[in-house]
Amino acid sequence: MFVVGLQGEALAREEKAIIEQCSFGGFILFGHNCCEPAQILCLCRDLWQSATTHPPFISIDEEGGRVHRLPTPFTHFPPAACLGQMGDLNLVYRAARATAGELALAGINLDFAPVLDVNSNPHNPVIGDRSFAADPQKVTVLGERWAQGLRDGGIIPCVKHFPGHGDTDKDSHFVLPVVHRSFEELEKVELPPFVSACRNKVESLMTAHVRYGVLDPELPATLSQRIITGLLREKLDYDGVVFSDDMEMKAISDNYRQQEAVTLCVRAGIDVMLFCHDLSRAIQAFEFLCSKFEKDATVRARVEESYNRITKLKQGFLKGFTGTKADQLTKRLSLLNHQRIVDEIQGSLYAL
Repeated sequence: MFVVGLQGEALAREEKAIIEQCSFGGFILFGHNCCEPAQILCLCRDLWQSATTHPPFISIDEEGGRVHRLPTPFTHFPPAACLGQMGDLNLVYRAARATAGELALAGINLDFAPVLDVNSNPHNPVIGDRSFAADPQKVTVLGERWAQGLRDGGIIPCVKHFPGHGDTDKDSHFVLPVVHRSFEELEKVELPPFVSACRNKVESLMTAHVRYGVLDPELPATLSQRIITGLLREKLDYDGVVFSDDMEMKAISDNYRQQEAVTLCVRAGIDVMLFCHDLSRAIQAFEFLCSKFEKDATVRARVEESYNRITKLKQGFLKGFTGTKADQLTKRLSLLNHQRIVDEIQGSLYAL
């Protein structure tokens, strides 16, 4: 139930010991973990081999545009908004399938993408061109093609940020945003892409650290039982794996004590919590949840539910380590020549 970040380009001795002790469910890579292809592959292989029971999620935010972690010669695709501007479903699929192919060669198996937020607020400081469009139907259709491209390439898609981060005027990395839309407005604008993703049984989904007054006047979505269990699990009948956004973001960490946040998270129905930067926080949260598991039957039942969902997803996708040989990775990336897809996108945009 924990995906954690790492300090650098290789596992430190202390990290190896902690991973062995805590047996975290997965890892997330950022730019500071990714120097060049052979190093990334080596790190992913070490992470894969660190597992004591089930294989780990090895995840990344690889959306294209400004949310892009992998260095050259990995392909840097344009942001979702460029694909949305063209509306070419085949090109969206090819870009996603190409992204999946490159991630798999490096040994990464989960991508926190596509973004299903609708770009409904022009003053939004964090979504913007990460969204496919301001039209919910367009976001729905293009997002589904992107998810299918990842899936067909063997990468687990994780759509985000439920129930929608597009109408905020603040960044949840720094403050807790509040959305004041009516339920009818949410049903019309923010929710349709997620409703469709749930109906199509997308494998995983990430929540938003955003408070939606009409859905829960007190708690942000990540911590809200009304939203995660009531709306997502029960009303939308979603039984895939639900990831939190980073629990260290200030929308959560500045407003809730860690033990309180973990308790609310688990009770809400979150399956996997992300601790992306400070490993000591992840250890504290892990030890706290272990203690709650022993003492609280309700928490124990919830943990067992999450364990079953996580195990099912891993058994479906994580058959073996996908990375190629270190001395072949750069050559294989070159032979794929995915830059031609980028050139095609840019050429089509120029022609519009």
